[in-house]
Amino acid sequence: MSRILVIATRNPDKLREITHLFQALSIDVRSFAEFSHVAPVIEDRPTIFENAMKKAMEVAEQVGHWVLADDTGLFVDALEGAPGVMSARYSGPEATYASNVNKLLSELEGVPETKRNALFRTVIALRTEKSLHLVEGELHGRIATEPRGQHGFGYDPVFELPDGRTLAELEFEEKNRISHRALALQRTKRLMEELLKLEF
Repeated sequence: MSRILVIATRNPDKLREITHLFQALSIDVRSFAEFSHVAPVIEDRPTIFENAMKKAMEVAEQVGHWVLADDTGLFVDALEGAPGVMSARYSGPEATYASNVNKLLSELEGVPETKRNALFRTVIALRTEKSLHLVEGELHGRIATEPRGQHGFGYDPVFELPDGRTLAELEFEEKNRISHRALALQRTKRLMEELLKLEF
């Protein structure tokens, strides 16, 4: 019987990226949505590290399986690190991808390209029966002056890579090789391969 891994997100875009990368593992990946009895986790910690840990630990207590939780932040130099831990809710409690992007571009209006450096950071917390592991991935770039591209989600249309393309201009397969979340997940996958040998 394969081990169950619950992905602690209700974001279908994140779930798609995660399950795609874990296809080769001998583990049964389940969506958080399959566990309707699980109470939602309030992400109220001051850092993305602490939010990821909180989600993984609280969900694991309720489902009794391995749990993978992540938190991602966009850190913009010109905004002193904002939106940071508030990235998903940057434009308010009812934030959408579009409203967050619009607020970000508004805050950066008039800021020259040379001052629009940004960092995407993803932290993944993996909770097993015996341990809690933290893994991270980073992607450096800058914020474009307007959205470009039809792929991706969140801030992808305005996160510009060193080669001039935005994340939203990349095909799914390419983004899943180079993005902050992909790097963190690739490291998590290698970690899980070792843990499955030890904890199965």
